[in-house]
Amino acid sequence: MIEVRNLVKNFGPFTAVKGVSFKVEKGEVLGFLGPNGAGKTTTMRMIVGFLPPTSGTAVICGHDVVEQPVEAKRMFGYLPENAPVYDSMLVANFLSFIAEIRGFKGAEKKERVESAIRKCHLESVRYQSIGTLSKGYRQRVCFAQAILHDPPVLIMDEPTDGLDPNQKHVVRMMIKQMAAQKSIIISTHILEEMDAVCTRAIIISNGSIVFNGTPDELRSRSPSGRLDEVFRELTLGKEEKVNA
Repeated sequence: MIEVRNLVKNFGPFTAVKGVSFKVEKGEVLGFLGPNGAGKTTTMRMIVGFLPPTSGTAVICGHDVVEQPVEAKRMFGYLPENAPVYDSMLVANFLSFIAEIRGFKGAEKKERVESAIRKCHLESVRYQSIGTLSKGYRQRVCFAQAILHDPPVLIMDEPTDGLDPNQKHVVRMMIKQMAAQKSIIISTHILEEMDAVCTRAIIISNGSIVFNGTPDELRSRSPSGRLDEVFRELTLGKEEKVNA
């Protein structure tokens, strides 16, 4: 359902992403990992059409994000980093606004909004202004707008970054509940996140993929079974390893 084909992104003479390719099928939750500055967010932004690639492309449910951007964007929900929402709007009004942007009207619009509120456990804050919400609830509101049109693909950038353990648990449970029916990519630098919800992991370092496999396959590369040891081995340069 998601096919990334040889994505490259140059910023002047600097190549941030160097020919990244992978697929994500229905029922898979892919953890897209890497240290800060590895090229994760740049890759995600190219997949969702926010950044044009220097070369290569991504195909979402058969639609090329470069050649068919509108059709491709109908196929996915996107949860960007830092949950951009309108602070002055009530939660229910914001989701109603998003539903209208997605083309829903009347009874169908109302049902879409109600369904998103239920799935994201927002009943208690539906009439509260977004600016007064905790970070966890703001994240849930942004999650709700991403799933409102029930897309077959979900793409999330750091979905639990900055949340407390209880808030992280809620978001992870929401992801697990809908994972079987969707193709999901989660960009993160948190190994715990990948281990908790992902069926497969890709690690990117310096713009290139250095690992593609299951969490258990990643863990098996360390004699101690520690994910952080494998992660450092894959992503640190020679000089950094000496000083680590």
